[in-house]
Amino acid sequence: MNKLTKSLLLMTIIATTTPVMGQNANPLLQEWKTPHQTPPFSQIRNEHYTPAVKEAIKEAEGNIQKIIKQKAAPTFENTIVALQTASKSLDRITSVMFNINECNTNAELQSIVMKLTPELTRYSNSVNMNEKLFARVKAVYEQRDQLNLTVEQRTLLEDTYKGFVRNGVNLTGKDKRTFAKNSERLAELSQLMNQHVLADNNDYILHVTQEKDLSGLPENVIAAARQEAQERNMEGWVFTLAYPSFGPFITYADNRSLREEIWRAYNSRGNRGNQNDNNEVIREMTQLRYEQAKLLGYGNYSEYVLSNRMCETTQQLTDFFNQLLNAALPFAKHDLVEVSRYAQQHGAELPLQRWDFSYYSEKLKQEKYKFDEELLRPYFQLERVRQGIFDLYGRLYGLRFTEAQGIDVYHPDVKVYEVYDGSRLMGVLYLDMHPRASKRSGAWMTSFREQSNIGGKQVRPLIQVVCNFSKPVGDKPALLSFSEVETFMHEFGHAMHGMLTDCTYPGISGTSVKRDFVELPSQVMENWCYESQFLNTFARHYQTGDTIPGEYIQKIKIAEKYLAGWLCVRQLSLGLVDFAYHTITTPIEGPVEDFERQHMVELLPPVKGANTSTAFTHIFAGGYASGYYGYKWAEVLDADVFSQFKQNGIFDKATAERFRREILSKGGTQHPAILFRNFMGRDPNIQAFLIRSGFEEEVKTAAE
Repeated sequence: MNKLTKSLLLMTIIATTTPVMGQNANPLLQEWKTPHQTPPFSQIRNEHYTPAVKEAIKEAEGNIQKIIKQKAAPTFENTIVALQTASKSLDRITSVMFNINECNTNAELQSIVMKLTPELTRYSNSVNMNEKLFARVKAVYEQRDQLNLTVEQRTLLEDTYKGFVRNGVNLTGKDKRTFAKNSERLAELSQLMNQHVLADNNDYILHVTQEKDLSGLPENVIAAARQEAQERNMEGWVFTLAYPSFGPFITYADNRSLREEIWRAYNSRGNRGNQNDNNEVIREMTQLRYEQAKLLGYGNYSEYVLSNRMCETTQQLTDFFNQLLNAALPFAKHDLVEVSRYAQQHGAELPLQRWDFSYYSEKLKQEKYKFDEELLRPYFQLERVRQGIFDLYGRLYGLRFTEAQGIDVYHPDVKVYEVYDGSRLMGVLYLDMHPRASKRSGAWMTSFREQSNIGGKQVRPLIQVVCNFSKPVGDKPALLSFSEVETFMHEFGHAMHGMLTDCTYPGISGTSVKRDFVELPSQVMENWCYESQFLNTFARHYQTGDTIPGEYIQKIKIAEKYLAGWLCVRQLSLGLVDFAYHTITTPIEGPVEDFERQHMVELLPPVKGANTSTAFTHIFAGGYASGYYGYKWAEVLDADVFSQFKQNGIFDKATAERFRREILSKGGTQHPAILFRNFMGRDPNIQAFLIRSGFEEEVKTAAE
């Protein structure tokens, strides 16, 4: 769980007080005398979580009471900063618990988390809805113009005040009780959703026993499937729903019936009518979210969410969707016609089915550009890619990454690095790169500790990047696809946003920014993947050491706009479905796949039982409710920002330093529109995005 997701359970009240002492058998309740106070994972057991959380809640409650009962008049320090320093132990413990539950879980830990979630939410509600505590916050807030606060202090004060209001402190009587009860249930359902998707992900395998059924698959994919089968003590080859297995199969396998089978399995997760079904979870969550928003005076949940975003209103978001759809949809339709025509010429029946599109679009791409992306994989050895990214951040920001010694990890796959700027420790970085049954799918950045500097006590962050990349096979190292290299760069961008922060208060440091701005520092880094100057620094054949051929890089750049319209419309469709779920005013009835189909822009025939929503953990378990549009919103911003690097040089230190100073180091200390303006010297412009996507000609034609 990243720290933004965690706010579903706990208001951002992170403490810097001394950890709870005593109870010597429980490492979660001790001071960690480890390098950089990193978690002692090898000592932590499942049975430690429940007593540690309960004890830490008691400590936090005591600290809250001290704030309320103090005789001194409310001040910024004794109330607002005190809230930032009220629950360090609880935050530290839950950071470990929730993160491990996402990347190295088991049935026992899942059960513990489900049982503790309501208790944690009740604690959060007891703080957020405490009228006496809020009275002190409000008293400081009403004096804000006379307090001579710094920009960061004023932002923290305003965010704290609004946080109480947005969490129901002004509600009374039955409404207040209902809001609290609903928030408990929503936290439970969020955990349940994740558990269901992971279970359905692990419940399916495609077991291939005949070699002819492997036709079309790249050699490395076949070898990985053989290794997966051997690890399961099975004959033949095993393909799973982990994306390094599923993705290549749906893209390259000639056996159409098997493509259909695995596609249906992947796209029915949470929608199989079994004990992991998420239909009722979604119906209940969307209704509860609407009720919460209504109690707070909003017309729907999206209005509530957007009132605290860079995109501020549902009308502004609707206009954004329409602008991009108008630009991208003609290209998406052209993409479908082109792929369909190619498929028909090669024996396919029309209309194309969903398990056909990736297969034929990849073959067309290979023919059109005389290029197979699998040719890139030998040049993207994981270790070299990692070092290339390290070197890029060294070149841009002067950072140095040193593999750490003596720091505990929770799984043998995890690598740990100390990150330095000169002699200054910037933080500790954990990298967890490969899929396993105990880890949810996808890729994300999270943290075990946030950066802060209260009272001159500098606390550096503990940052984690979790991915599900292709594993080593036999004596071959892990070789990444180009899309995996992009993902690595993306998540590393998040990590460095968290690492390079230089704020005072943990509640607004690092990635604690508005959700539709948080993807800018990550997505902008993907742009370097298309630059030969960067690729030439690390992309070498894992066997020969030869640098990636220039013609390959040229073809990467030429193919960058391939299916740009199709992919843009797909992303916008997910945002539109998310928006639809969170603008309801009456309960959703019937299967959620019917609701999804009504609101998604789809150009391929629908498939009964297939459903994105029931595994859409981003919006139902990951904090992106009515916020999935943020990826496209931030894509417009990142294209604009990267235009500065293109203009000044992709390794230009002055531009990088400005980006670090004006955005990366600032966290959420100012509104993102101000941060963006400080860097660019103006408001965002969509033109760079349209040019990069290849949509600008269509826009000009439409204008004429």
